Amino acid sequence: MLNENIKKLRKSKGLSQEELAIKLNVVRQTVSKWENGLSVPDSSMLVALADELDTPVGVLLGEPVTESMPDDMRTISEKLEVINLQLAQRSTDKMKAIRWILISLCTLIIIVFLAFIAMQSSYLGWNYNNPELAVVGTILHGCEFVFVRFAPIAFAVCTIGIVITCKKR
Repeated sequence: MLNENIKKLRKSKGLSQEELAIKLNVVRQTVSKWENGLSVPDSSMLVALADELDTPVGVLLGEPVTESMPDDMRTISEKLEVINLQLAQRSTDKMKAIRWILISLCTLIIIVFLAFIAMQSSYLGWNYNNPELAVVGTILHGCEFVFVRFAPIAFAVCTIGIVITCKKR
């Protein structure tokens, strides 16, 4: 049935096998095999074929065409409404998750700042002749140096992000 439908629809469009093959980026022999029932197009090719022949995939596969009734439209409308509500809920949930991540990041930045303040750079007074203390002290100093310079920027960006996500409720 598929092979007959492909052939009938192709001819009704006034296309040769070669022309249809070019539009689908396949060779003419492929279209011939489909029309002779020797092979069938894969699912993605079936969609492309239906698009090229301006017909639904179901019709191409032999499904009878039925006129849509007002009840069908109401059912479709209800389903679309449910989908829209689900998408809106996902969007809201995503905004909440982003907001909590940003709040957590701000909290972490504040905690690390307080930890550095409490340490009062005590590692600067360590005996750096000891290799282990020298490595740890250098790492602490490097972390503090980078953190003090970038944390305020990250904090400001997170704060702006929190304000933006609160406004999109």
